[in-house]
Amino acid sequence: MTVAERTLIDEINELREKKNAVILAHYYQRGEIQDIADFIGDSLELARRAQETNADIIVFAGVKFMAETAKILNPEKKVLHPNPESGCPMADMATYEGVKKLREEHPDAAVVAYVNTNADVKTLADVIVTSRNAVKVVKALKEDKIIFVPDQFLGGFVAQQVPEKEFILWKGFCPPHFNLSPEQLLELKEKYPDAKIAVHPECNTKTSEIADFVGSTSQIIEFATTCDAENVIIGTEVGLKHQLEKINPNKNYIFPVNADYCGTVHCCDMKKNTLDKIKEVLENETNEIVLPEEVIEKARKPLDRMLEIV
Repeated sequence: MTVAERTLIDEINELREKKNAVILAHYYQRGEIQDIADFIGDSLELARRAQETNADIIVFAGVKFMAETAKILNPEKKVLHPNPESGCPMADMATYEGVKKLREEHPDAAVVAYVNTNADVKTLADVIVTSRNAVKVVKALKEDKIIFVPDQFLGGFVAQQVPEKEFILWKGFCPPHFNLSPEQLLELKEKYPDAKIAVHPECNTKTSEIADFVGSTSQIIEFATTCDAENVIIGTEVGLKHQLEKINPNKNYIFPVNADYCGTVHCCDMKKNTLDKIKEVLENETNEIVLPEEVIEKARKPLDRMLEIV
């Protein structure tokens, strides 16, 4: 670590203490951001942390919908997003008008919205889910018909686990996960024949089918660090490597990605947050997430329902 980097971290820590702020970071953030965060996690863990924190200010190092979720769960707190340009293409694929129309066309269906949706779409949902709890939550619903937005691949994965229900899938997807092909994983498997393959359910169906394990980010961590294989091929965003190597450095975690550019399973938007930007928003209290009270009230209900079920 350079002197400049150490100074920057010291300045962030000083501002954090002075302003009673907490920094939440997703596993896909840059390693240096994960290292200074108060809490690191996937969408469910961070939603819970956001709800539990006693801080006056939440700095959410993630993409925009995550910071919005923190605001919905903490309307009385100031939520700051380090980089307003850090959005989620998949979340943007589900539009308010489109989901509203689909809901009107299927009044007997429950709208199940992946947490990877923007705040306005969450207001239309009956319940929110994460990749970790989606199967459990959908099974708990009384409705036999499910409108699942926005990720068609997570929705399809859930549908396979809950065949007794009918699914209407919004045709959204996560570009980095979608672009991970089964051929890339099989090529690595040839090189490491003893390796286990763990992928995220946002991957396209053909890729998930060849995996030994399919699960959320935190579930992949649990599997990859505890399974009996020395080599584990990881099919999700490369930022996860930082935590995997911290938790169990004795294993070899193989990511089919060139981390030097926005390529396969490399989320450019997640990487738009930097230590400099975290310091800037803490210092100036800029890039605050502001949502209308009506949106917060409506979006809070399906989030609370999720938290009650899980």
